[in-house]
Amino acid sequence: MDHSPLDVRAVRARVATHLVGRDRELDLLLAAVAAGRDVLVEGPPGTSKSTLLRAITAEWGIPLLLVEGNADLTPTRLVGHHNPARVLREDYTPENFVAGPLVQAMRSGGFLYVEEFNRAPEDTLNTLLTAMAERTITVPTVGTVQAATTFRVIASMNPYDAVGTTRMPTSVSDRMCRLAVGYQDAEAERGIVGRRTGIESRRLVADAVALTRATRERDDVRQGSSVRGAIDLALVTAQLAAMRGVAVPDTDQLRGLPEDYTGVVWDAMVVALSGRVHLDEIAERTPEGVLREIWEDHFLLQPAAAEPG
Repeated sequence: MDHSPLDVRAVRARVATHLVGRDRELDLLLAAVAAGRDVLVEGPPGTSKSTLLRAITAEWGIPLLLVEGNADLTPTRLVGHHNPARVLREDYTPENFVAGPLVQAMRSGGFLYVEEFNRAPEDTLNTLLTAMAERTITVPTVGTVQAATTFRVIASMNPYDAVGTTRMPTSVSDRMCRLAVGYQDAEAERGIVGRRTGIESRRLVADAVALTRATRERDDVRQGSSVRGAIDLALVTAQLAAMRGVAVPDTDQLRGLPEDYTGVVWDAMVVALSGRVHLDEIAERTPEGVLREIWEDHFLLQPAAAEPG
């Protein structure tokens, strides 16, 4: 990508306005793509991977083409196909070729973002390997497609989910930089929830974040909820409290909160978090049982651990 350091600094400053607490990750990802590298972004769901990319491409004026890695992502879906109706009338010609996301990204100089990269079939990964290594691909009857200079392959994967995944070939990983993205700290997550929900109650935002973060800290939970769960928990709690006529407190003190408020939070937890708590296969528990313990620990046993700050 042919951008001067001053240009990159200007883009970085604009991108940063879209993010909360991702300064280091932004620097590393932006530096890698500005240096002309393809990148694998590794981290659990809800850790701003897509947000980072959308912000970078939007501020740089570069197309972003998103595809989901799964068994249906065949090389034909990725590269493109000839229009069957036109083929019957005209035979195979370059004019009746319908470009897939890879060819679109190469021609437009866009970023091809492949989510759940390690779920894609091996022959699809090999197609991407050719595009990354040569910056060209050959399409029958169409010819050689040359990538524009800003074309990048950005892939993401969840390191905690091995169901239905394939081992990453070393020939692919050797051609990609890797950025590990983890969960943010509590302060950053409170900032995200406040920004995304518009909820003014610091107490509710702090409770939603603390309860959600607690799902990641238990030995019997294989994968807990991302900050998306905290956003949903805050929004559902606010709506449920309004329906029931329950006041949402805005106090910095967690002790002495009214039972009707904590009861509303519990009901909202069941809706917002139970589907996001993935237990170990050997755990003889239910998500609701785990969430109830987290709720009791938060409101009854350790209330000082979740002050808004």
